[in-house]
Amino acid sequence: MAILRRGGLVAFPTETVYGLGADASNPAAVARIYAVKGRPAGHPVIVHIGAVGQLARWARETPEVAIKLAAAFWPGPLTLVLRRASGVGDELTGGEDTIGLRIPGHPVALQLLREFGGGIAAPSANRFGRISPTTAEHVRSDLGSEVDLVLDGGACEIGIESTIVDLSRGRPVLLRPGRIGAEDIAATLGVAPLSRDSDAPRAPGTLAAHYAPRQPLRLIESDRWERSVRGIPRGRGVLSFRSPPEGDVSTMWIEASTQPLAYGHDLYANLRALDLCGCAQILVEEPPATAEWAAIRDRLNRARSG
Repeated sequence: MAILRRGGLVAFPTETVYGLGADASNPAAVARIYAVKGRPAGHPVIVHIGAVGQLARWARETPEVAIKLAAAFWPGPLTLVLRRASGVGDELTGGEDTIGLRIPGHPVALQLLREFGGGIAAPSANRFGRISPTTAEHVRSDLGSEVDLVLDGGACEIGIESTIVDLSRGRPVLLRPGRIGAEDIAATLGVAPLSRDSDAPRAPGTLAAHYAPRQPLRLIESDRWERSVRGIPRGRGVLSFRSPPEGDVSTMWIEASTQPLAYGHDLYANLRALDLCGCAQILVEEPPATAEWAAIRDRLNRARSG
C-alpha cells in the first residue's frame, strides 16, 4: 500500500491481463503510468475499484443498466463507461466526459483494491500498443525496473482484456469485445448492445493498431491456409489450428487450441513466443467468424495493423 500511497507503480494480476496500477486520485502517479508505457495523453485508462459502493466517487450517475450489469458480471471482465463525476481529471479520461470502471475478478487484485481503499488506474502493464502481459515475467520483461513492485499471481485466467460497454448515452454500446459477449449483455438487459459508432467516447484498446508484436503479423483465412503456407519460406513463425506439415522449415510453429476460451488464454503468450523466436514474419490462421471468437478476432485484427 505504501508504494501506491506515495505515487508509485504496482503491476498486479487480474483475470484478464496484468495491470500497471497507480493511485487514480493522484495525477502525478497517473502521469507516470503514461510516461512508463509511452501512452498517448488522449487515450483513457480504466479505474479499478473494490466495491460497487465506490461508483459514486468516480461516476456522476449510475443508471439502472449499470446496476444490472454490475450485479451480473462484477467482479469480472467487464468495464462500464459512465459519465465522470466532478473532480475526475482529464489524466484518467483522456479529456472525455466519461470514465471506464470495473471490479476485477482476481483475488490478488481484489485484496489490493480493498486494502488500498481507493481507485487504482491500471492499463495493461506493457509498452503502449504492444502485446499485453499475462504473466509477471511478461511485465518484468517489458517494463523492468520502471515498475516499483510486480505482484505475481500466476498466469491470467482469461488472457484477453475486458469487455467495454458504454452506458453514458442511454442504450448500451459495445466498445470492445471480450469474454463477456454481446449476447451475454443482451440476456442480462433484455436489449442487445449497439455497435460502436462515430460518437462513441474513446476507450482503451480500440485504436486500429494495438496488441501488436514487433514482427509483422499476417492473418490468413482458414480456407486459404493450405495454399498460402505451402512451401512456407524459412524465417516465418506460425500460429495455426493445424500441426506442421512434413518438411516444415518455419522458425517456430505453434498448434493452437480450437476452443476459443483456451485459445484466448494462450493468445498473448503464443504471440510473444513467436515474436521472440527470431522469425521475420508471423503467420496466423484466422479464427472462425462466429460470436465466441469475436474478441480474439478483434485482437488479431488490431495486432496485424501494428
